[in-house]
Amino acid sequence: MLSDAYDVAVIGAGVFGAWTAYQLRRAGAKVVLLDGYGAANSRASSGGESRIMRMIYGPDELYTRSAARSLKLWLDLFEDIHQGVKPSLDPLFQRTGVLLLARDKDWYADATAKTLERAGIPFEKLDRSQLVNRYPQLEFGPITWGILDLEGGVLMARRAVRALVAHLIRLGGVYVDEGVFAPQAKTRLESVKTKNRTILAEKFIFACGPWLPKLFPELLGELIHVTRQEVFFIGVPEDSNQFAPPSLPVWIDFSDLVYALPNVDDRGFKVAIDRHGPDFDPDTGDRLVSKESAVAVRDYLTARVPALKDSPIMETRVCQYENTANGDFLIDMHPDHPNVWLVGGGSGHGFKHGPVVGEYVTGRISGEVAVEPRFTLATKSRLRSREVY
Repeated sequence: MLSDAYDVAVIGAGVFGAWTAYQLRRAGAKVVLLDGYGAANSRASSGGESRIMRMIYGPDELYTRSAARSLKLWLDLFEDIHQGVKPSLDPLFQRTGVLLLARDKDWYADATAKTLERAGIPFEKLDRSQLVNRYPQLEFGPITWGILDLEGGVLMARRAVRALVAHLIRLGGVYVDEGVFAPQAKTRLESVKTKNRTILAEKFIFACGPWLPKLFPELLGELIHVTRQEVFFIGVPEDSNQFAPPSLPVWIDFSDLVYALPNVDDRGFKVAIDRHGPDFDPDTGDRLVSKESAVAVRDYLTARVPALKDSPIMETRVCQYENTANGDFLIDMHPDHPNVWLVGGGSGHGFKHGPVVGEYVTGRISGEVAVEPRFTLATKSRLRSREVY
């Protein structure tokens, strides 16, 4: 069996793990990144084609500022990858804008506007007539106003993570396409094992999303809940740009718990119900959508996007959220292993924050960044009460 030694071993090549490995490598660490199914694989929470990049977080300034910082780091990364030349086809980020649909006396939208203003993030407040005139594709029903996050858009998730891992390798990081067995140690962890090698390291970071409660069942089994989430891609009319940017932005309707993405890559119009689904196993769960979800999506299209109510479903996808009780991330040391870090709990909104998560972990390991209490293990509850959207 092969044996390799590193400063840091990062287990999980999704967005949190890949960005953490990248930030550590840039800080000078000898880093290995491992994933048994492959970087941003189809079982991973980072494995979908697209994710929303938004600064819209209601009153939550922590995640608003994190998203803004992360967007800058994403764009810096893409510029580095392309050596200053922006690709003309299939960019890894499309600035579509993100529209928050609001009703009368909508506390979340009101709070969002105040938070964006405090953070210096550009946005527009649109009244009902402006919404109708600007987006005639939509039927607004009870929607009376909206907030357009002008900087937001769509990250091409799977391709972006794989590009990041490739860039990590160019910078001297090591990537191993193998999974690890559950760690065995009473105190300090000296190594982890795969089928073919032993990985020795000074520090270990487990950033393996829905596999975290499987690797640490006694500690995290009741603190991180993995739920099944279903996504639909709807066919759009031929030779029509009305459902593509710039004619249509991403939009979010938290009152109905629905989000939708325009046709950014010719895969169709993406729509999903954002309610937490049933418990799900990322290794063995079937990836076929339910008839009930298809009906719910059709009902929503009929009400909000009537031009697409009879359009064909072009693709579907079943992914998962790994939810903490309230939606805050988990980024903390293992209580029994002083050189082991747990990084996860993306809770459905985490993808965009990958760069800042990587920065935070790197800073915590070096001792240069203060503890954010909301990310600590001590604040994680068994009682589910979603607060971060």
